[in-house]
Amino acid sequence: MTANIPLQPQRLRHACDPGQFTFQTTADVPDLTEIIGQARAMAAVRFGSDIRREGYNLFVLGSPGMGRHTLVQQFLDSKASEEAEPPDWCYLNNFTQPHKPKALKLPPGKGEALRAHMAQLVDYLRSVIPVQFESEEYRSRISAIQQEYNERQERDIAELEAEAEKKEIILLRTPEGFALAPSRNREAIPPDEYDKLPQERKDQIETDVAELQAHLEKILARLPQRRRERSERIKQLNHDIMLSSIAHMLNELREIYAGLPAVLDFFDAVQQDMLLHVDDFRKPDESVNISGMTVVTHQTFNNYQVNVLSSNHQKPGAPIVYEDNPTYSNLIGRVEHIAQFGALVTHFTLIKPGALHQANGGYLLLDIRKVLMQPFAWEGLKRALQARKVDIESLGQIYSLVSTVSLEPEPVPLDVKVVLFGDRLFYYLLQQYDPESSELFKVAADFEETIGRTAESHFLYAQLIATVARKEGLLPYDRFAVAQVIEYSARQAGDAEKLSMHMRSIADLLRESDYWARAANHDSVLASDVQQAIDAQIRRQDRIRDRLYEAIQRDILMIGTQGAVTGQVNGLAVI
Repeated sequence: MTANIPLQPQRLRHACDPGQFTFQTTADVPDLTEIIGQARAMAAVRFGSDIRREGYNLFVLGSPGMGRHTLVQQFLDSKASEEAEPPDWCYLNNFTQPHKPKALKLPPGKGEALRAHMAQLVDYLRSVIPVQFESEEYRSRISAIQQEYNERQERDIAELEAEAEKKEIILLRTPEGFALAPSRNREAIPPDEYDKLPQERKDQIETDVAELQAHLEKILARLPQRRRERSERIKQLNHDIMLSSIAHMLNELREIYAGLPAVLDFFDAVQQDMLLHVDDFRKPDESVNISGMTVVTHQTFNNYQVNVLSSNHQKPGAPIVYEDNPTYSNLIGRVEHIAQFGALVTHFTLIKPGALHQANGGYLLLDIRKVLMQPFAWEGLKRALQARKVDIESLGQIYSLVSTVSLEPEPVPLDVKVVLFGDRLFYYLLQQYDPESSELFKVAADFEETIGRTAESHFLYAQLIATVARKEGLLPYDRFAVAQVIEYSARQAGDAEKLSMHMRSIADLLRESDYWARAANHDSVLASDVQQAIDAQIRRQDRIRDRLYEAIQRDILMIGTQGAVTGQVNGLAVI
């Protein structure tokens, strides 16, 4: 029979020898410049970020607290800074179909510039146009037009009066208009005297009056046409004055944006629309007061604004966006509404961008758990990646839940690299139950949970401790404290020959060790400080263990380890 050889407790623990380190404290250790134990995962990240093919987005696998976000963010920061800045995207008013705003692509930085130029143009015209229409020159030109048509009217009337005078007929001006009557010495003949005239004379007068009346009716018939002509001339004058002001400013802008045909087309549409709304520039905004609130009803000037969705010129390179709250609207964008006269209305300036717009041309970082928790966010993200465009459409429109007036913005082409972070459970569940996910996220970067325990990895850990200490302003760690942290890491890994890559728990231990070292007025963190931090962590969480031990000691929980009892089943636990 084989003898049972007891396993000594010390053999379960692989002690880290502080003598292997040549430094006294981590103040003498250089910063860590490489990524510990994640060569395979980072190679996948590098491949996924480099390849520019459809569907090659990244899924970063690993347990929380391993530093995946930090490592990937640092890598992308370095990579994105060397890439070209993506174009700006804006929405412009569609003057022919206002409910379908136009998307405009511009070189980096041009979006903000165009918005500022259009705002300056409107402000300039709103200040200059009223002055021009109130000037003495404008009034004199209007008076000249009015006088010309009045003189033509008076000339026609004078000709009629002269013709009537030859026939001893007088043209009378009455409140109701004009009237013809027989006269003598340029005075109308009274009715009683008219009755005494010979019948032959009366017949002649009636004939003459009928002829003159026909002439008068022709003159009066020309009045509406002349009024229209006068109105058209005044409109043309207003048009010319407006055009001179608009053309001067727009021509300057056309020179600035000469190489952008879409912007030049927009300027042409703006000019045409402004000429159709001359009166809006001649008067201030119209507003009404409802329940103490002033509501502006004059919205023409908003039509000339530029709604900048994304602009990345302030930071060189491609954008990197992390969306912490990936709701459907935060990813895709939304069209907002405002209440006006009891109804919800909208405008192209109320279109708000989503994370996909802001990250367009760069990288979008998301936590898959947060995405899946938001209704329709995952489906919206997949639809945008599959179509390679961002189509802003509210859920109310998609499912016909609301009937408010909304917009149909032109979709924006999408060129983005999406990086999802999640644990392995989410990754494999999506692979199993959502075939589209494997088509859209073809690159998996699987982060290691542990690394092999060697002299080299020990020194890398020492560099890691030194880097964290310097970055967070912690006290330096002596080599015995470093050895204690390495042993703690092995315990976290659950393997004497491995070290844990759970960086969050290691960083927490370093911070807490620093706290206890400062409390003891130490100049550096000692092994005793590290052990005290470990003991304090256990103490904070061992209430249940203490109650369990107490139950055993009080024979509430009875455990037998020797002998035999009839009818009792032995409980086994394998560790």
